[in-house]
Amino acid sequence: MKSYPLELRQRIVEAVDQHLGPIEEIAGIFKVHSSYVYKLLRQRRDTSDLAPLPHGGGASAKLEVEERGVLAELVAEHPDATLDELRDLIRKKKRVRVSVSTVWRWLEALALTRKKSLVGRAKQTR
Repeated sequence: MKSYPLELRQRIVEAVDQHLGPIEEIAGIFKVHSSYVYKLLRQRRDTSDLAPLPHGGGASAKLEVEERGVLAELVAEHPDATLDELRDLIRKKKRVRVSVSTVWRWLEALALTRKKSLVGRAKQTR
């Protein structure tokens, strides 16, 4: 979601400064939530600026990009391993706990497929 423009932020704070009404009413005029108005006022008090704050960044990666080559080695050693088995192998080799979805994303980034080999036993049919 995009942040609100600086002009709108300034107009909201000006309306509060001019005491045009309660904060809930001002929020209704500008079609924002009252908690957003409180957030703007707190931001102005703390930083004396109304510009949008930078993105928080999110969680850090468990393994660096260079270390993800371990996954390619594990797939080469164990070509028929499931995602769960690969996750356990990574935990044993790198001592890092990762989720199955993380293993899947890394495989996708490495352009490795998870299709099983056709060398296995054939199904018995009657």
